[in-house]
Amino acid sequence: MPIHAVTVYCSSSRRVDRIFFEAAGELGHAIATEGWRLVYGGNRIGPMGALADAARAAGGSVTGITPQLLVKKGIADDQCHELIVTSSMRQRKELLEQHGDAFVALPGGLGTLEEVFEIIVGRQLDVHAKPIVLLNIDGFYQPLLSMIEQGISRQFIKPEIRPLYFVAGKVRDAMIHLRQWSST
Repeated sequence: MPIHAVTVYCSSSRRVDRIFFEAAGELGHAIATEGWRLVYGGNRIGPMGALADAARAAGGSVTGITPQLLVKKGIADDQCHELIVTSSMRQRKELLEQHGDAFVALPGGLGTLEEVFEIIVGRQLDVHAKPIVLLNIDGFYQPLLSMIEQGISRQFIKPEIRPLYFVAGKVRDAMIHLRQWSST
């Protein structure tokens, strides 16, 4: 299944460590270099902004999808090639899923975690068959992965969930996985 667009979930917090801004920038650059369109949450601040800026700087196409409530807060990225403004966060999540051929989750807050679980559950239920990558920068997702393993060991989660997502420690590894997926 060829990849034409990658939806990236990530933080828009300005307070996170520099390593997360750098990873977002590296990912945005890599997506653009691959010739894939970046689809993301449409905000211009935090790692989200670094992601989109790097994709644009590398000549990539950027689609932002953000709810009206964040436009009103003045953080929407008006430099996007396409900025889709939704009426709600639920509609935003639906469009982020529809517009991407693959999903990458950089470290993020509650919204990112919600999106990660929704996209994994969607794959588990055969709503989609798109690749999912958790970009485990600086071990960010380790507690979540441990919680999933605990859910498996206590039989709340089926072990068949494991191959539904790929955990990458570096942007390079995430891109290798997506390239391999795209060529199959």
